[in-house]
Amino acid sequence: MANIVVTGAASGIGAATVELLRRSGNTVIGVDLTGTEIVADLSTSVGRTQAAAAAVEAAHGVLHAAVCCAGLGPLSSHSGGKLVSVNYFGTVGFLEELRPSLARAKQAFAVAMSSSSTSTQPRIPEKVVAACLDGREAEAVELGDEVGAIPAYPASKLALARWVRRQAVTPDWIGAGIRLNAVAPGVVDTPMTSGSDLDPNLAKAIDFYPVPLGRRGRPEEIAALIQFLTSDAASLLTGSVVFADGGTDALLRQDDWPTVWTPTIEELNRHFTN
Repeated sequence: MANIVVTGAASGIGAATVELLRRSGNTVIGVDLTGTEIVADLSTSVGRTQAAAAAVEAAHGVLHAAVCCAGLGPLSSHSGGKLVSVNYFGTVGFLEELRPSLARAKQAFAVAMSSSSTSTQPRIPEKVVAACLDGREAEAVELGDEVGAIPAYPASKLALARWVRRQAVTPDWIGAGIRLNAVAPGVVDTPMTSGSDLDPNLAKAIDFYPVPLGRRGRPEEIAALIQFLTSDAASLLTGSVVFADGGTDALLRQDDWPTVWTPTIEELNRHFTN
């Protein structure tokens, strides 16, 4: 079938994704800090480069899909800067390293892990988002440490969603036959939301968020969405950020989007003039 690399493969959504994709007959290469085919620290540029090189070698030069599930949550003991380095740069840097191998497949898929907190958590620090999107990792990490983990988490995920939408429609991605999309889960029952390293007082706040569906998501539900996004059934999707949050975003932001487009003349000329 297909050669697919999955980061964050040792637990949670990543582990569920690996299991589902393997059951479908794919060759899946797992990446995580321990317990996977490739052991790497994606919080560092060296770790990203080494992990990507190992994945390409394991796939004999051709990858049909890359799924980036590796990430750190806002309620753990990690600093805000660490969240930024893993959640944003650990995904973007890894995918950029893999892009030539994905392009060799002629038709490939890449999935990044955003979050519904990007649209439902107030006061996201835009300065962190801007530093991420500008590629200023050292500054973004410093700003993440400054604001703390709880604001840095949605900032890193918002930057990632914007990166996906900006890059997906460029010659480097869709022009090379690579469909780049993102998933934005709500609260999912994983070690990120139920782990022993969570601050117990802050962890109680997780379930205060309204979920019309009435429960947390399950890892296998997000894995099923990822499987769809890495299949020919999703051949028309590129640049999409797909929310899977039990209705939280729809409840809190009912009329905010889709929103009316009011382009300038310059924008119209840029997009519609050959």
